[in-house]
Amino acid sequence: MRPIIGITSYVLPATWGVWTDLPSALVPHDYTEAIRLAGGRAVILPPDDHDPDVLDRLDGLLLAGGPDLQPSLYGQDHGAHTVTDPERDTAELLLLRAALDRDLPVLGVCRGMQMLAVAAGGTLHQHLPDVLGHEKHRPGPGIYGEQHATFVPGSRIAGLMGPDTTINCFHHQGIDGAGSLTVTGRASDGLPEAVEDPSHRFVLGVQWHPEVGRDRRLFGALVVAASKETR
Repeated sequence: MRPIIGITSYVLPATWGVWTDLPSALVPHDYTEAIRLAGGRAVILPPDDHDPDVLDRLDGLLLAGGPDLQPSLYGQDHGAHTVTDPERDTAELLLLRAALDRDLPVLGVCRGMQMLAVAAGGTLHQHLPDVLGHEKHRPGPGIYGEQHATFVPGSRIAGLMGPDTTINCFHHQGIDGAGSLTVTGRASDGLPEAVEDPSHRFVLGVQWHPEVGRDRRLFGALVVAASKETR
């Protein structure tokens, strides 16, 4: 049986067929297809703050991208450029903390990496142009910013990426302090682009969007870590 990977989802108005602006739980197909191509079975998880019992049926957890985290989660006031989804924050933090307690393999993408950092006691920059003086991490609507990252030798992400240092970003927030996580990758401007938790079997966060290229290195590593044969 393929490892079952739960993917956290957006709740947004969507339109198809005769239905217009219908509130929908969804994720971009790139995420589910990346898991399938890596040998896993993708299951979409709508926000649910009742309990984390769904983890009993999962072999791994993928924290997908999405809106900004509530600044109150890391001790800041709400900035002018910050757009949040409190319901999703609450549900994902519940899932993440329970997954970490169970040592379930976790991969965080973009917002998901920031969620990992905040859960580990870290903090975020709420608007990178104010800090870095440029918008290379989010050049424009729907446009990914191509960057070249530097990875810490011997880290999990360095082993997965090999000589390929090209990453494609779309975010206006970023990690300031990583809390108890280890920063293992940075962009040329010094912004953290990868974090890991060596105290767990597999906890990896990346600030870029590997699902767009359906990167089998990262999703394959998650699926392998989630496989019952590797436990």
